Amino acid sequence: MNDDQLLRYSRHILLDEVGIQGQERALEAHALVIGAGGLGCPAVLYLAASGVGRLTVVDHDRVDLTNLQRQIAHTTHRIGHHKVESLACAVHSINPEVQVTTVAERADEALLDRLVAGKDVVLDCSDNYRTRQAVNAACVRHNVPLVAGAVIRFDAQITVVDPRVPDAPCYGCLFPPEADFEEVRCSTMGVFAPLVGVVGAMQAAEALKLVTGAGPSLAGRLLMLDGRTMEWSSLRTARDPGCPVCSDRL
Repeated sequence: MNDDQLLRYSRHILLDEVGIQGQERALEAHALVIGAGGLGCPAVLYLAASGVGRLTVVDHDRVDLTNLQRQIAHTTHRIGHHKVESLACAVHSINPEVQVTTVAERADEALLDRLVAGKDVVLDCSDNYRTRQAVNAACVRHNVPLVAGAVIRFDAQITVVDPRVPDAPCYGCLFPPEADFEEVRCSTMGVFAPLVGVVGAMQAAEALKLVTGAGPSLAGRLLMLDGRTMEWSSLRTARDPGCPVCSDRL
């Protein structure tokens, strides 16, 4: 690290759990973020501010006026722009050293298979069940840890999938991919704006712990937040030996 980096990241370096070695690991890390919306905005901004050296952000959508209630990296002046480009602009205003690769495409299976390979961590900040399952499957195939978050209305959840941990469950163990899941979206159900900030920031925290080695992750636990009462609940989760996604890795 140079002198400017030592100063910029000094508050992390002061932490015994991070230190210079942990910060250097962050600077060398490459994170893939799926979604540049309510969760992706705070997650990416915190990763960039914390010095994660390379970020690849995937989202096919453009900034809309209705996004600005919660997607804090976007601005009124960037309505109509691709979300990934808007988010990259926000990142570079905070930390110009971060290398941002933008992918303005829908995150389908083929794209995920290409992008997940070789990454240090993946953050699923998408807003639909099918994409979450596709991201999980790609991370399991490529043995890459995944931080998955979701928010709808006043309800939020976050977990970590770490295929490197032999007995840790994947997202498919918790939410079967073949389930007849009724898709709900904030465009029809609504979402309490600050909750996406809470969960997006936590996704960044979990990703940073994974790349720096600062502490144990949420692998094997599902955290759920009721935004009405601000009460957290924690569920210990087990690997499903019959999971169609990860059972062949047992």
